[in-house]
Amino acid sequence: MAKKNEIAKADSAHLQPLENIENLIHVIRGKQVMLDRDLARLYGVEARALNQAVKRNMERFPEDFMFQLSKEEFENLRSQIVTSSEEEILKSQNVISSWGGIRKWPYVFTENGVAMLSSVLRSQQAISINIQIMRAFNAMRHFIASNAQVFQRVENIEKNILALNASKVDTDKKLEEVFRRLDDGNATPKQAVFYDGQIFDAYKFVNERIREAKKRIVLIDNYVDETVLAMLDKRGKNVTAKVYTRNISRQLSLDFEKHNAQYTPIEVEQFDRAHDRFLCIDDTVYLIGASIKDLGKKWFGFVKLEQTTDELLSKM
Repeated sequence: MAKKNEIAKADSAHLQPLENIENLIHVIRGKQVMLDRDLARLYGVEARALNQAVKRNMERFPEDFMFQLSKEEFENLRSQIVTSSEEEILKSQNVISSWGGIRKWPYVFTENGVAMLSSVLRSQQAISINIQIMRAFNAMRHFIASNAQVFQRVENIEKNILALNASKVDTDKKLEEVFRRLDDGNATPKQAVFYDGQIFDAYKFVNERIREAKKRIVLIDNYVDETVLAMLDKRGKNVTAKVYTRNISRQLSLDFEKHNAQYTPIEVEQFDRAHDRFLCIDDTVYLIGASIKDLGKKWFGFVKLEQTTDELLSKM
């Protein structure tokens, strides 16, 4: 009678809350399994001793009872469950030598494998713990079965969220393209016509284009005076400017010289093969129907061309 009481006390000493054991059950390869290190801790033995006992009885542990994790499975599982304290346990059991080096991949046991362990270990603690583990597996099975519809709904919600996110990204890209084109249309008009008397409107329009330049401005105009230099000075600080014109008279040369002595220099070069006027803002080329200095005095058009600045200059 006294011996039975001692066994009962030993059993109660090793009882584990059911939820604690349930937290140690993982799903790998579609099966509910437990890690050898977790089982060893419950049985009160080292993981090495547990695995050695299993190896001596391998005929009792086919692959549907026990299998070894692959590197990918182990890393995935470790990322989900390993805390700093669990890391120390892994190191103490020689499962990992450090975060950078794995000595061996752990084994996992299915429900059938855990049941078979009691016949290998044969301790009273192993028997009582196995009963609790079987109850935990059974509780998990009932929980999954009872909540199968909930899990399915959650999975469907996750799929719908992923689909919505993908659709949102695609919609955002399309909206960005629409806004970009609208902005481009507002910032760089393709064409405009100005009539005689619209001196200020034409002057303002061309100055807006000059202020848009980020890198360079190139003007091809056979009739240039100091008013053109004043307009080009409205460009940004780091924007270069160059003028190509048919005749560089002594007066025009003096105008450039005096200007460049006080303001950011503007280059000038003789070029007599152009009939029309062209204003290049960075890589965009505009055809202008009047000289810059005569804007608004007569009707003229302002048209954006398909050619780039480099294409135009390459022909010079």
